[in-house]
Amino acid sequence: MALIDVKVPDIGDFKDVAVIELLVKPGDRVAVDQSLITVESDKASMEIPSSHAGVVKELKVQLGDKVSEGSVVLTLEAEGAAAAAAPEPAPAPVAAPAVAAAVPATAPAPTPAEAPAPTVAPAVASTPAAPHQPASAPVLGLPHASPSVRKFARELGVPLAEVKGSGPKGRITLEDVQNFTKAVMAGTVQTQAQAAHAPAPAAGTGVGLDLLPWPKVDFAKFGPIERKELGRIKKISGANLMRNAVMIPAVTNHDDADITELEAFRVQLNKEHEKSGIKVTMLAFLIKACVAALKKFPEFNSSLDGDALIFKHYWHIGFAADTPNGLVVPVIKHADQKGILQISQEMAELAKKAREGKLGPADMSGATFTISSLGGIGGRYFTPIINAPEVAILGVCKSQMEPKWDGKQFVPRLMLPLSLTWDHRVIDGAAAARFNAYLGQILADFRRVLL
Repeated sequence: MALIDVKVPDIGDFKDVAVIELLVKPGDRVAVDQSLITVESDKASMEIPSSHAGVVKELKVQLGDKVSEGSVVLTLEAEGAAAAAAPEPAPAPVAAPAVAAAVPATAPAPTPAEAPAPTVAPAVASTPAAPHQPASAPVLGLPHASPSVRKFARELGVPLAEVKGSGPKGRITLEDVQNFTKAVMAGTVQTQAQAAHAPAPAAGTGVGLDLLPWPKVDFAKFGPIERKELGRIKKISGANLMRNAVMIPAVTNHDDADITELEAFRVQLNKEHEKSGIKVTMLAFLIKACVAALKKFPEFNSSLDGDALIFKHYWHIGFAADTPNGLVVPVIKHADQKGILQISQEMAELAKKAREGKLGPADMSGATFTISSLGGIGGRYFTPIINAPEVAILGVCKSQMEPKWDGKQFVPRLMLPLSLTWDHRVIDGAAAARFNAYLGQILADFRRVLL
């Protein structure tokens, strides 16, 4: 028998992620690839698998510990032959990825498809928050909160030491941070920093937004009800959606693109490549068209970094996808270097991995622009939420035939509704209108991609 240290494998760009669950204990017998612990970052929860089979001798981590690639998880007693022949640690699969996609999209179809956006309602305390005592001493030590809650608090500027946790053992939840923020905005709570620097308000002036508490209703008295807890992905993605909706001054432009000829070309391509198994979707053309528009209007392919604007000289396009476990946004990397057939094939592969819950962190990171599609489901226009740190997102709905005047008569044309949401801190209305107009020109005559 030999003692082996089982380590955290390659988990992508994630570092110092928190251990939120221990799945084994000393004395347990584990198999190769059996999950040992669960770790959570602000974007995903991952189960760390065992690289060897054997009996657990000692756990090297505890709940709340931070681990990275190479961190020792436990010591395993394995037979010498088994230890020598054991495979290298495989990358940890993502158990419950969570992203800030504005609206879900179904797997690629002949036309882009996507599920309706879930309504994200900010959680507010059912009763007004108690007056905060900024003069009181802050809580000593590190507040008890998950990494996703800490990140959410940092982005909102909430001092966790001043937030009272309502979870088990005083754990600070997402709702606690939201309630604290609402109370500060309503003027019923003042942070220590505000108390130290804010001047006394002048007599007769209003303070805050004076938000009403969230209505507390006994729904059961009106009829039968069923209570179902939100899944992990919706809980985590909800925080991102809330942040993006509150913090980004977003504006949406609506337009229509004539895709009559493009749809005919797509149908022809599918007939020609029927035997290859590649199914060309309209979303593949949209990705390629968006790359051309992003190159012409580079501010749409940028991100804010304080008072600076980071222009990216690569074009990674994310597409929101609906899966049985929740919403994810796979990313087509270097879309500018790929053709329609390659993009279609890669989209199909990523969509399949998403449905099976096998997307890794690398599959969902690095997007510079996102397309959120309702495709064949229906609808006319909608307002997608920007996927920070991107500065724009394109929403598309179901295309439909409409009569259009050609100067002599009305002719049937296939029109695709476009909804472009953009960050007004980076983009102005004129640029957004030009972007949408140019995108429509490309979709109407795809030869413009070559220009």
